[in-house]
Amino acid sequence: MAVLDIALQWLSSGSLLCLAGGLAAFLYFLTSTKRSICRLPPGPPPLPLIGNLNVVDLRMPFQSLMELSEKYGNIFTVHFGPRKTVVLAGYETIKEALLTHAEEFGGRAEIPIFQKITKGNGIGFSHGESWKTMRKFTLFTLRNFGVGKKTIELRILKELNCLIKYFESHQGMPFDTKVILNSAVSNVICSILFGERFEYNDPVFLTLLKLINENTKLLGSPMVLVSLYNFYPSIGFLFGAPRTVQRNVDELNTFLQKFFQEHKQKFNENNLTGFVDAFLMKQQQESRNPRTYFHNENLLFSTLDLFAAGTETTSTTVRWGLLLMMKYPEIQRRIQEEMNKVIEPGQLPTLEDRKKMPYTDAVIHEIQRFANIVPMSVSRSTSRNVNFRGYVIPKGIEVIPLLTSVLNDKLHWKTPDQFNPSHFLDRDGNFIRKEAFIPFSIGRRACVGEGLAKMELFLFFAGLLRKFTFQPPPGVSKSDLDLTADVGFTLTPMPHLVCAIPYESSV
Repeated sequence: MAVLDIALQWLSSGSLLCLAGGLAAFLYFLTSTKRSICRLPPGPPPLPLIGNLNVVDLRMPFQSLMELSEKYGNIFTVHFGPRKTVVLAGYETIKEALLTHAEEFGGRAEIPIFQKITKGNGIGFSHGESWKTMRKFTLFTLRNFGVGKKTIELRILKELNCLIKYFESHQGMPFDTKVILNSAVSNVICSILFGERFEYNDPVFLTLLKLINENTKLLGSPMVLVSLYNFYPSIGFLFGAPRTVQRNVDELNTFLQKFFQEHKQKFNENNLTGFVDAFLMKQQQESRNPRTYFHNENLLFSTLDLFAAGTETTSTTVRWGLLLMMKYPEIQRRIQEEMNKVIEPGQLPTLEDRKKMPYTDAVIHEIQRFANIVPMSVSRSTSRNVNFRGYVIPKGIEVIPLLTSVLNDKLHWKTPDQFNPSHFLDRDGNFIRKEAFIPFSIGRRACVGEGLAKMELFLFFAGLLRKFTFQPPPGVSKSDLDLTADVGFTLTPMPHLVCAIPYESSV
């Protein structure tokens, strides 16, 4: 494998190879020969030092795991170096683990690079009581600031109008949608976090987005240093955390501390502007509690978690949607025809219109299923030894719920490898919900922003198609459009340009 070859070449410089190899091999054999009452699921036989890295392509790990599931079944063990991991595949298996055994599979795996960065703070990579407290507070606060209500719909529609003006400014000429869609979607979560939106050309705002996007790409890529640091934490001192990732986090910290300081200076408990103010009030209320979880580190990383999650996944899904509309113009036309029957001329779609637009709703769901932007979810861990499907899985082991195996499960999808909105339509054209549609995962660690994301996806996607028809640049045919994903922490479209042509029937 290319990544493995690069890693071994890097390690071979000087005496580092001997030292690293000797330590890793010793640790590997020490852990693999240790007697245990646990009976792990089967999997490919691990090799000394590298485990199963000889059969896992780190450039597309989810594809390798899908192939291994065909050989070893819907629950199997894979070794990333000396790191044992249990993989769950298929809807029934993942549902049973994350719902029926929600408590046992409800932990968050301790991924070394994330542990080093967050120190267990925030929402996404925290554990125990800190996680429970931060998640409960976050869900409560998001609802208080309009998520799931009319107030947040109005904020999204306001942002949509700004986005439409930007698209119009290109007058049908080709442009890249990545930065502008990131900005528009991020502004919605910023209005909840800070009580304000940013202009699309604001240099501070653009820097924040750049740092978040770069880390999202790096943390999911098969960078040698990231991989080695995560796979061999016992000798991680030889490699160090990837410097670019840590530098970006430090810079984000600096930016956000300025925002926090401004909010502390203007703080008024009778006029809370957003999540940060709500956190500061809670911090004030618990100032005499030495064990409070409302400390500055949780404020920083909870804000970062919401900022990143509230930007990357939704904007990426909308980008996939526009690309797929260029690829399948007949689907785009059918959406626009449906909207013409439901929405008055000159009006944008609202959430109330969604139930009258089953085809549009089906297309949005199919975009999420087909794009499969978080194919391996975020790793869980077992909170205690658990008996599961004839195996005894030990406490604390990393568990990967392979979401790509669910969104492409042949038992639940008629044409899993094709973009097919009829997956979500009955014979009469009515929208139908599918139990295997779980792009936000399920169980105790499901995405806290699922409700907000669903609102944004419908309003942004349908609103843009209400105003524009999306076409490839001149000289590019729909058959030339590449649907290959660019792999990072999420699966994003390859760089491409779009032409947003005003849709006359909507005015």
